[in-house]
Amino acid sequence: MAATILIADDDAVQRRLVENMVQKCGYQPLVVDSGDDAIAALTAQESQTIDAVVLDLVMPGLDGLGVLAKIRDAGLNVPVIVQTAHGGIDNVVSAMRAGAQDFVVKPVGFERLQVSLRNALNTSALKGELQRIRHSREGRLTFTDVITRSEAMTSVLRTAQKAASSAIPVLIEGESGVGKELFARAIHGSSERKSKPFVAVNCGAIPDNLVESILFGHEKGAFTGATERHMGKFVEAHGGTLFLDEVGELPLTAQVKLLRALQEGTVEAVGGRKPVKVDVRIISATNRKLLELVKAGQFREDLFYRLHVLPLTIPPLRQRREDIPHLLRHFLARFNAEENRNITGISGEAMAHLSQLDWPGNIRQLENTVYRAVVMSDGDQLDLADFPQVAAHPLADPAPTHGEPLIVAPSTAPAMVSGSEIPIAPLPATSNLSMLTSSGDVRPLEEMENEIIRFAISHYRGQMSEVARRLKIGRSTLYRKIDEAAANDSADGTGGTN
Repeated sequence: MAATILIADDDAVQRRLVENMVQKCGYQPLVVDSGDDAIAALTAQESQTIDAVVLDLVMPGLDGLGVLAKIRDAGLNVPVIVQTAHGGIDNVVSAMRAGAQDFVVKPVGFERLQVSLRNALNTSALKGELQRIRHSREGRLTFTDVITRSEAMTSVLRTAQKAASSAIPVLIEGESGVGKELFARAIHGSSERKSKPFVAVNCGAIPDNLVESILFGHEKGAFTGATERHMGKFVEAHGGTLFLDEVGELPLTAQVKLLRALQEGTVEAVGGRKPVKVDVRIISATNRKLLELVKAGQFREDLFYRLHVLPLTIPPLRQRREDIPHLLRHFLARFNAEENRNITGISGEAMAHLSQLDWPGNIRQLENTVYRAVVMSDGDQLDLADFPQVAAHPLADPAPTHGEPLIVAPSTAPAMVSGSEIPIAPLPATSNLSMLTSSGDVRPLEEMENEIIRFAISHYRGQMSEVARRLKIGRSTLYRKIDEAAANDSADGTGGTN
């Protein structure tokens, strides 16, 4: 999903001019005609997230400086670019003191606005990444630190936020690299226990003979090599949260003692003489299906139901592709700072290609891919050539057809996806959608829907935001339908690649 830019200007001609330039830059414009409407859009609970604002300083009612003041009072971190027909030094100083990040004079040129928006988004991403790192080190991560714009994540976030207000055990499921620990830390950081310890344990990395000692502690001399007393992770997390990562890897003997600790609220150290009372909130995570392990006899059923009180399933990155551009921007800002580089951005072609890949390693793979590109790049912008390990990866057919082909007017230029030249499959010569099969029966709805989507992608030249808007569906819904069509097509043996 492209970054959303709020445009606030009372001049209809200037609004339309800036809106067209924002679209040409590959961003999603949101237009309002007053300062009050701008504040309403920025503070609305259910509205889309706004990444930057292009703000007219001179407007009737609440003017630009008034909007900047309200943004500051509301504690919003959105970058603001102010524009005015009067470019005096006093206006510049007043706007910058009020919190504006940049200043342009009407009528702004395309290249000037493009550079200003790119710098604003990169700076915002860097601030967000630095804040996220600081919160992580201080144990204060919250759900505002989770980078997502996907509809697929909405229900997951809502459930996690509700879970944070209680001590209910949470089991986070999802593929490796989707961000399970980040969610666990956000639940802890949004709960009443946020001032207490968050202790993470990777159950899959502990030798079997040391599991009990690490989780529950041991007394000095309890076994060979126990030269001093160790209190264990449960006692260490007392009053806070214990995160059991890859809990499905625990050996059965440790599962028995873990179940007793959860039931009794006490732990007994190896070699200890009496149990110790502990107050911990348990959050566990796994990239395996625990229920299948239960059926196979590799995980205790009673422990499964103790942990599986509130399950959360985080979808893989391929099911929330609209998050990829925002993750790319944040990782680029972070590695720019860490590696002392000054890479200004990622080209539209590279962004579009990366957004269409499946990323089997999910966010962790995406992060490492950007890291390598930043270190190895010789230019001031990351291009597709800077991602050699993924550049040759074939893209899935965006919307394969079923049954009779859709016929549309031919296009002489390549289609555009997110402002980049990504070819859409060629279509036949005239516009016609057949509703009947060759035998005279009505064609299935799914087949016609797929052809309509393919037609819209070609007609709007790959601008997926415009396709979704014209079809009156969300972008995540559009990508889901495209993925489903590709999967069905592959299953039918009629083509489509992943």
